Amino acid sequence: MSKAEIREAKGKLGVLTPGIGAVSTTFMAGVEAVRRGIAEPIGSLAQMGTIRLGKRTENRVPALREFVPLAGLDDLVFGGWDIFEDNCYEAACKAGVLEKDLLGRVKPLLESIVPMPAVFDNRYVKKLSGPNVKKGANWYDLAEQVMEDIQAFQKANGVERSVMIWCASTEIFIQPADVHGSLRAFEEGLKRRDERISPSMVYAYAAIRSGLPFANGAPNLTVDIPALIELARERSVPIAGKDLKTGQTLMKTILAPGFKARLLGVSGWFSTNILGNRDGEVLDDPESFKTKEASKLSVLEEILQPHLYPTLYRDLYHKVRINYYPPRGDNKEGWDNIDIFGWLGYPMQIKVDFLCRDSILAAPIVLDLALFLDLSARAGRRGIQEWLSFYFKSPMTAPGLYPEHDLFIQLMKLKNTLRDMKGEELIHHLGSEYYD
Repeated sequence: MSKAEIREAKGKLGVLTPGIGAVSTTFMAGVEAVRRGIAEPIGSLAQMGTIRLGKRTENRVPALREFVPLAGLDDLVFGGWDIFEDNCYEAACKAGVLEKDLLGRVKPLLESIVPMPAVFDNRYVKKLSGPNVKKGANWYDLAEQVMEDIQAFQKANGVERSVMIWCASTEIFIQPADVHGSLRAFEEGLKRRDERISPSMVYAYAAIRSGLPFANGAPNLTVDIPALIELARERSVPIAGKDLKTGQTLMKTILAPGFKARLLGVSGWFSTNILGNRDGEVLDDPESFKTKEASKLSVLEEILQPHLYPTLYRDLYHKVRINYYPPRGDNKEGWDNIDIFGWLGYPMQIKVDFLCRDSILAAPIVLDLALFLDLSARAGRRGIQEWLSFYFKSPMTAPGLYPEHDLFIQLMKLKNTLRDMKGEELIHHLGSEYYD
C-alpha cells in the first residue's frame, strides 16, 4: 500500500475553542494535569489506544501515539472566546466539574488563558447573555475580527499550526437554506447579516479561511453546509462534526449494534436526562432542544435500519427528553427504558441508569479531535473527515451518503484510516489465512 506523505509535527499546536465553559476548561485543565504527571489521559484513544498491524501472529501492536506522528501534549497551547470575561481558572471553578485541589495545581496555566470577546447573538442561544461580546457591522466584519484574533494568538504564542473546536452552547434549530448552498451565497449572506447564518458558522468560516481545521462539538447547523464544505475543499482544510458523543448516545451506539447483531427486536426506547450545567440551561429553551433532539433521535434509525429489518424495528417508538435540574450540575443522569423482543416475539426489558459526568466524557474527545485533525492537515487530507465519526452523534458524510453510527464500525474505520496513512495493510478480520 502507498504511504501518505505526512509533514512532521514541528513546533507548537494551538487549540482554539469558541466557548470557555465546562467542556473546554475540563479539557485544558486535564491536559495540564497529564503534562504535570498528576493524572492519566483516560478516555483518549490518541493517548492510551493501541493499533494492531499485520496478522495476529505478528504481535505488532504499537501505541497509536507512537504509530502516527501526533503533536505532543507539551506542544499544545490553548485559547478561546467566551461571552463571559472569567479566565479559564475562574470559569472552571464556576463550572464545578473538577475538584478545587486539582484546579489549584494547574492554576497558573488556567489563569493565563483569558477569553477573547465572542461572536454572539442572543437570538441563537436565548438562555444566555454576557458582556464579553464583539461588535461589528455584519457577520463578515465579525468573521474578519475572529481571523485577526487567530493571527494575534498564533503570533503571541509562537504557533504555526492551530485547530478550532466548537465547545460553546447549542444554538437554535436552523433549516438549511439557499444562503448555505454555495460559498458565494454564504459570503453575500455574511455581508448582509442574514439571520439564517449563526455565530457558530461565523467561527467556522473564519477558521477555514485562516487554514485551521474545524470540528463542531455541538448539534447545531455549522460546518455541515455546502458553502463551508466547498470552502474547506478549496482551502484544503479538514473539517468534522457534529455533536460530541457522550453519555446517553454513547450507550445507544454500544447497545443498539448488539441488538441488531443478535437480531433482537426493539419496540420502544424511552430516554430521559437531568442535568444542571450551562448546557442544561440552554437546552431548556425549546428551540435549542429541537437542535439536540434531532441529533439524538437519528442514531437508532440509522443503526437499526428499519427499512431493511421491518419485522424487528419498523414500529420502534423512540422518545428523548432533557430536563434542566440545577442541583445536579455537570453530573448528568440518563435513564433509558428499552423494550425488546426475542424468539417467537416474547418481550423483555432493559433498564439503563447512567450517572455520568458529561464534561469528563467530552474532554478526551476534544483532545483526540485536536490531535487527529492536525494529523489530517499534515497528511494533506481536506474536507469532511468521516473517519472521525467515532466521536460524534451526527457524523458528517458526503452528500447522499448515510452516516455510520455503529461505534465498533466507526473505530474500525478510524484505525484503518491510520493504517492507510502509514501504508500498512488494512484489517478486515476475515482470518481465513490462519486455516489454509
